[in-house]
Amino acid sequence: MSSSSSPTLLPDLDPAPGRPPLLHADAGGDPAGWVAGHRAALRAVVAGHGAVLVRGLGLSDPASAGAVFRRLADRLMPDREPFAPRRRYADGVYSSTKWPANQQMCQHHELSYALEFPGLLLFACLEAPASGGATGLADAAAVLDALPAALAARFEREGWLLTRTYNDEIGASVAEAFGTDDRDAVERYCRTHAIDCAWQPDGSLRTRQHRGAVVRHPASGRRCWFNQIAFLNEWTMEPEVREYLLDVFGPDGLPFNTRFGNGDPIGEDVVRAINEVYEAHTVREPWRSGDLLLVDNVRTAHGREPFDGPREVLAALGDPVRLSECWVRAA
Repeated sequence: MSSSSSPTLLPDLDPAPGRPPLLHADAGGDPAGWVAGHRAALRAVVAGHGAVLVRGLGLSDPASAGAVFRRLADRLMPDREPFAPRRRYADGVYSSTKWPANQQMCQHHELSYALEFPGLLLFACLEAPASGGATGLADAAAVLDALPAALAARFEREGWLLTRTYNDEIGASVAEAFGTDDRDAVERYCRTHAIDCAWQPDGSLRTRQHRGAVVRHPASGRRCWFNQIAFLNEWTMEPEVREYLLDVFGPDGLPFNTRFGNGDPIGEDVVRAINEVYEAHTVREPWRSGDLLLVDNVRTAHGREPFDGPREVLAALGDPVRLSECWVRAA
């Protein structure tokens, strides 16, 4: 990650290799006031490094976390089209995505399959787990450069397809994903957001959306690997989970899956190659209760390590960016 930063915070910034830049704050019991006074400097660190972990704020409840989120982001956006449910604490303030504690959540960019996605992610750790559970980060431009050239070129040329099946048994429901279960409203949303949709005889909804795999950062212009090709693919699932879902729902009824842009299936070897590059470029720092993490969602992918014990991390999606602001010419 780049060494450019804010002179105001640089003396307190610890850019040790292998972990995100770490800033020790003395909030004096007023985390919202502290971040309000350091807002410009904090955002400059994120612009220079792609992320920053702020330690010492003492965030302990959803209200204090939400107050900090609102002071740092220009605007918080609602969570639409999530792949798994979240708990909503307040407008724009959510639990982290519900995902089995014993399973890795591999690197991805939040809502990279949507036409509008957060430019800034904000996380607050209210309760750190006993072990594990770090939010790993990876530089998207470095990942793009490190991927096999032919594979990256194909995805840049073709894009990728996301297929989803919404039901009431697994993953996000229609109401959780679209904010309503009214069929007409859901169909209007899909038309507006370039999503093909079809209701199935059993009442479930199947969707298909084609997106680019590489974008240009709206501020720096850097080309970034920006997608959820590996994370939402069947081969990233635990083998027993994949086999169960295939047995129950069939290959076309999986809650989510990804394909090459031309519709070809993505093989296990491709998913493994992407995840290996991600892992080679991932930095991590164990959470401590009270921590705040800011992430540039376009420049920096994030994931979650398996963990033991309770873990409560709140999230907010800030500063919406339109995909049309990040278009990149095909190779």
